[in-house]
Amino acid sequence: MEQPRQLQESSLPRKTFQQDDEIDLKELLIALWKGKWTIIIATIICALGAVTYALLAKQVWTTEAIVTIPQISDFSNYRKVVGDLQPAFDIYQEDGTVLVSNKLDQFVLPATLFDIFIQQFELRANKKAYISTVSDFKEALNKLTLENQDDKKQLQDSQAALYDKWYQKLSALTLKSGNQEVESFTLKGEQNTSDKSLEFLNGYIDYVADIARRVALANIQSVLQAKQSELEQQQSLMHDQAMAKLINERQRAQYALDIARTAGINKPQQNLGNGDMFPINIGANALAAKVKVLDALGQKQLTIIEPRLQQIQAKLALLAASKIDNNLAFSTYQFVENPEAPLSRTSPKRPLIVILGVLLGGMLGCAIVLVRHAFREK
Repeated sequence: MEQPRQLQESSLPRKTFQQDDEIDLKELLIALWKGKWTIIIATIICALGAVTYALLAKQVWTTEAIVTIPQISDFSNYRKVVGDLQPAFDIYQEDGTVLVSNKLDQFVLPATLFDIFIQQFELRANKKAYISTVSDFKEALNKLTLENQDDKKQLQDSQAALYDKWYQKLSALTLKSGNQEVESFTLKGEQNTSDKSLEFLNGYIDYVADIARRVALANIQSVLQAKQSELEQQQSLMHDQAMAKLINERQRAQYALDIARTAGINKPQQNLGNGDMFPINIGANALAAKVKVLDALGQKQLTIIEPRLQQIQAKLALLAASKIDNNLAFSTYQFVENPEAPLSRTSPKRPLIVILGVLLGGMLGCAIVLVRHAFREK
């Protein structure tokens, strides 16, 4: 009988511990109800703080536009200029056939022009040059300069941070859909008002579009300059070869003339030294006329000796006459969606901030009441 009694007594502390460890929901609800004013006050304070932050926080408005590769009609002027230069790159063979070069094809691809536009949009040097003209940025930069004019290191760090902050206000994000084969980009511009964000993005798009247009023209001009240099080298080489051939032919004709006169052969003779080094079969009279013609040939007549010189001269003349207009109008992109003034701010999200403030206040109030209740129970 003593052993069961000992077991029953040993189980009492454990049962008491389990009862102490259990949570009495009714007791907690009563505690929360008694501390309702604490919860209400905490909720009101947090809600007021959230409202104050939502009203005073700096607003961000974002204007967006979607761009993609241009249509051929968007750069038809540019395409025509490049097409007119094509003969300078083609190869004309002796049998009259023409091997069309494809060296200029890559410059008139819509994707190539669009890549130039996106690259220039993302280039930090372009962003820096553009935002330096924005009045709000200039005001912020002047303020930093006045505040840190005595500390050059701090001024440099502050300016770098300001530039980096403004760089992020202009962005280009890849836009892809499941069935979309053509790549598109979403362009974004952020400012503190709706109208300013629209003006900010539109201004930068126009600024970058002009740079992209000039880069495309500069690429063509660099190719033309390289081709012109190549043709000039070929012309110089062929000119020297033609002159050497002319001099050699003149000397051979003179030697043949001397031999024919010595042999007394003045008229053409059949089967007489036609294959010799100094053929005299045409006679001294004809040889004298040949020497006279060769002596009369000048620089402009070298195409008779080397016909390929005429092709090179024609290509050089084409390149010289084809002056690329730096003001040529064309587009390196097209809008899928034009920029429009945003109807709602990007941040702060005032309703969401207020709701979160109310929830945070309620949770904080409940936590205070429950912690206070726990200490009282102990």
